[in-house]
Amino acid sequence: MMKKLLIICLLLVSQLSFAKKADNRYFELRVYYCNPGKLDALIDRFRDHAVPLFKKHGIDGLGYWVPTNNPDNAFYYLMAYPSKEARDASWKEFGKDPQWQEAAKKSEENGKLIARANIYFLKATDFTPKIKPSNGSALRTFEMRIYTAMPEKLQNLENRFRDHTMKIFKNNGMQNVAYFTTIEKDPADQAKLLYFLAYPDEAAGKLAWQNFRKDPDWIKASTASEVNGKLVEKVESVYMKPMDFSKLK
Repeated sequence: MMKKLLIICLLLVSQLSFAKKADNRYFELRVYYCNPGKLDALIDRFRDHAVPLFKKHGIDGLGYWVPTNNPDNAFYYLMAYPSKEARDASWKEFGKDPQWQEAAKKSEENGKLIARANIYFLKATDFTPKIKPSNGSALRTFEMRIYTAMPEKLQNLENRFRDHTMKIFKNNGMQNVAYFTTIEKDPADQAKLLYFLAYPDEAAGKLAWQNFRKDPDWIKASTASEVNGKLVEKVESVYMKPMDFSKLK
């Protein structure tokens, strides 16, 4: 009897030791749309000034990208903070930094760089891979996808990703990078699922999606999960290339 109890205890300890620690950081994704001819100047300002000053003020810049097809002159970047309060304090100090004020003023002597911006506040899902800097020097192509779930279906969608989709992605050569849900201004609004995948290049990504959609495991999981109706109302997708100063590459 004692031997059985000891084995059970050892198994429980083993499971706990391998349990993934939740990522409780507060995340922010910004999308800047530049004025015509100003994207390169914005990238230079980030590389030479904003990124070092982010680090100085406790803003963890994880990823910086531009779309592979970029008619809107867009620039995407993902940041992490210990908390919302830390985020607010860091940005306040960053905005007051004389080095930043000088760099911003000088970079806009011939006109403003940014025409408009979209900001998403995010929290990591319980099934996201560990969000950390990339190993190696090879630059991958990233894809960011935003799913608007059908009303009351977000949890079902998350369950499908956790239990099936991510594994099937991996089986088809798609690298799971990070998974988030949006933090909406109105808590009554249903959050969206926002996630990042990576591939050797864009062509490999598109081929992987073709294979994924034909995968018997996906067809089975998708069919079973939608017995009571579709889970996804809208899908947004953008392929992106990382900047040379991005941690996620």
